Amino acid sequence: MDDKHLLMEIQLSESKVYHTLKNIPKARAALTSARTTANSIYVPPKLQAALDMQSGILHAEEKDFKTAFSYFYEAFEGYDSIENPLALKGLKYMLLCKIMLGSPEEVQSLLTGKMGLKYSGRGIDAMQAIADAGKKRDIAIFNSTISQYEEELQKDSVIESHLKALYDTLLEKNLVRIIEPYSRVQLKHVAETIALPYEVVERKLSQIILDKKFS
Repeated sequence: MDDKHLLMEIQLSESKVYHTLKNIPKARAALTSARTTANSIYVPPKLQAALDMQSGILHAEEKDFKTAFSYFYEAFEGYDSIENPLALKGLKYMLLCKIMLGSPEEVQSLLTGKMGLKYSGRGIDAMQAIADAGKKRDIAIFNSTISQYEEELQKDSVIESHLKALYDTLLEKNLVRIIEPYSRVQLKHVAETIALPYEVVERKLSQIILDKKFS
């Protein structure tokens, strides 16, 4: 194919389709091909931002949130420079990475100044609420946030794909917060305190102990 721009767009589209199908190896291979093609041509800011966004998404799938953050930042800057609304999505994914890295306190610092004012709204409010739940290790805040911001969280396929991991992490931290002051606890009391079924609490605490995350 002579038109390398078209070839690159096709390869990028292939990567997105494979990601949707949860075939991460093929998604990464297609993205690598797209980036190789991009190295030999001029890539407009919008297309470069799309490449960076897809790179961030795939690194996040592999739990490499530090690298993913860097790509999402590049995507955000690219979209922001051309006033493209996808900049908001890039910013949300940056915040998601900070939360997944266990640094929810850094979310607010990222939103300080013009960036926060320019992109303020329900999308950012949702990520701030999730970060607040992570900072407080509070599963109740997490669950209420999911309900309150369903459109912004569960209908975004990238964020939604990480919600289960977020939930498991917060549940673990919340349980540890409840039991860490005591040398002996009753599971029934813990379940009532956290407002979750006894079986869920028993299973998660057993996993925490087996994984030696609490002794």
